[in-house]
Amino acid sequence: MTARVTTSVTGRTASRTSGRRLVKLLALTAAVAASGVALGAVPAAAAATGTPRFLAPSELPPHASSAWSAGPVTPGQPDPLPMCGGAALPSISVHRAYRTDLDAGALQVTVVERSAQRAKDFAELLRKDLATCAEKVMQQYPDVTAAQKYYGKVDAEEGAHVYGVHTEASWGASDINLYSVGRDGNTVTLVHWGQMGGFADAQVADFKKTTATAVNKLY
Repeated sequence: MTARVTTSVTGRTASRTSGRRLVKLLALTAAVAASGVALGAVPAAAAATGTPRFLAPSELPPHASSAWSAGPVTPGQPDPLPMCGGAALPSISVHRAYRTDLDAGALQVTVVERSAQRAKDFAELLRKDLATCAEKVMQQYPDVTAAQKYYGKVDAEEGAHVYGVHTEASWGASDINLYSVGRDGNTVTLVHWGQMGGFADAQVADFKKTTATAVNKLY
């Protein structure tokens, strides 16, 4: 979740103590640092045969002052789980984490289901989770205010949908996250991007391009 993105990526001591309280929910970029994953030149395809292709760092929304780096494609759920959609991710998930040198982080999680219908149902479950994310965050963390927007559909394969969630903590951390859920046949992918800022800082157009690329690369 966003507040921990601010805490762990920027290393600002003012919010570090409070940020730990949200560590399992608010971190995305921090997942890379927490797991000890080495970043650098990693192939965009998964090591396992038959695993869908993942985004390359260059296919993420461009950062104004830092290039993106990526960890390896890794079987299993990301740890920690993403703020939105994380509760629904099964153990058969495969994920890849991304970061910049400054305040931005990203994640892609892909799930291959046994049938197209199961994938369709799972994508709907993720969408329902994303649609109520801000409300659930505020229920669980009273010192965080959250708001969200639906940014519409992306035309890629069976389609994808984009959501934005802004969080502001009582100690001053303010972060914007974009999420998308897309499907190609029996495969579903969840993409997240987050950085410090508010809705005005959301790179929606760039993120929609990233989402389309992610869905079109699944197979």
